[in-house]
Amino acid sequence: MSVRTLPLLFLNLGGEMLYILDQRLRAQNIPGDKARKDEWTEVDRKRVLNDIISTMFNRKFMEELFKPQELYSKKALRTVYDRLAHASIMRLNQASMDKLYDLMTMAFKYQVLLCPRPKDVLLVTFNHLDAIKGFIQDSPSILNQVEETSRLLTEVYGSLPAGEFQLIRQTLLIFFQDLHIRVSIFLKDKVQNSNGRFVLPVSGPVPWGTEVPGLIRMFNRKGQEVKTVEFSHGGNYVTAPKEGSFELYGDRVLKLGTNMYSVNRPVETHTSGASKNLASRTEENIAPNPLAKEELNFLARLMGGMEIKKPSGPEPGFRLNLFTTDEEEEQAALTRPEELSYEVINIQATQDQQRNQELTRIMGEFEITDQPRWSANKGDDLLAMMDEL
Repeated sequence: MSVRTLPLLFLNLGGEMLYILDQRLRAQNIPGDKARKDEWTEVDRKRVLNDIISTMFNRKFMEELFKPQELYSKKALRTVYDRLAHASIMRLNQASMDKLYDLMTMAFKYQVLLCPRPKDVLLVTFNHLDAIKGFIQDSPSILNQVEETSRLLTEVYGSLPAGEFQLIRQTLLIFFQDLHIRVSIFLKDKVQNSNGRFVLPVSGPVPWGTEVPGLIRMFNRKGQEVKTVEFSHGGNYVTAPKEGSFELYGDRVLKLGTNMYSVNRPVETHTSGASKNLASRTEENIAPNPLAKEELNFLARLMGGMEIKKPSGPEPGFRLNLFTTDEEEEQAALTRPEELSYEVINIQATQDQQRNQELTRIMGEFEITDQPRWSANKGDDLLAMMDEL
C-alpha cells in the first residue's frame, strides 16, 4: 500500500463531486428574476461551488492531506465528503448523498482502470483541477488556492519513480475492489456491463513511450537482433501522439478526468446483484478494530483543517435532489441495501477522553443549532450524519 495515494484519491473524487453538483444545479437553474425563494438561480450555483471549492482546497487541509499516510476506510472518507458537500447553503438528503458518492467512486474507478500508464493518474488529477479552475474564474483568491495545490502535486509527485506510481495505482484499485454499481452513462456508452463491471478497450493509443503490439523480436547472446515474428493482437492500437503535460497549465492529451456531464443527460445508478452479494460478504465490521484509533486520528486531522462555513442569519439551505423526481429519491432510499449505505458513523468519543479530545473539539465545531422545519424548500432535508457523533 502506498502512503502517497490519499491526496490523489481525495482530489479526483472531489473533482467528480463538483462535476455532478454543477450539472444538477445547472439543470435546476431558474432565471433570477423569475425564481421563487425556494428555487435555484445561477448566483446560487456559483455560491455553492465557490464555498465547496474554497473549503476543499483550504491550505491547512491540503498540508495535512499531503502528509504520507495510509489510506483509510470508505466510511472515514465518506464522512469527509459528506461534510464537504454541506459546506455551503446546499443540503442533500441521504438518498441523494448515496447516489452522489456512488457516481463519484465509479467514475474515478473507471478512470484508474483505463489509465495507459500508472503515472497517468496524475494527468487525470490535473484534468480535474483544470476543470475546477474553470468553475472559479471569477474568484481570484479561490483560484489561487487551487493553483497552490497544483504546484504541490508537481512538487510531491513529479519526481516519483514508475514503481511508486504502480503501487499507487494498485492501492487505488484495492480501495475500489468489489464496487460494481451500474451507472446509466457508462451503460449507454457500452463501457460497463449489466453486472457493473467495466469493459476495457482493445483499441486507441498505447502508453507513451511504448510501441504498438504485434511484433516479437529475438536476440542472440550478444544482444543482436536475429529474428522478428509478427502476431495478431486483435485490437486497433495506435502510437501515442505525445506525452501529456504535467505543468501547471498545458495540454494533458489524456481525456480521462474531464467533465463527462458537460452534455446534459440524466444519470442513474443501480446496485447490481453481484455487488449486493459481494457487499454482504465484505460489509465492514462495526466491532472495534485495530485501525479504529488511527481512523479517528485521521478524521480529526483532516476535519480540523476544513473550515466549514455556517450559514449566517436565518437563511436556510437549498435542497438539491440528484434524482429526477422526489418520488424516485424516496424509492431509492427504501430499496438501497443497508450494507451499502453510510447513514451514520458511530464513534464513541467519551471512553478515552485524552485520545479523543481533539476529535471532540472538532465535533463541537460541527454542531448545528436547532432550526425550524422548512417545508419542501431550501432548508429541507438537512443531512445529520456528523450530528450523530
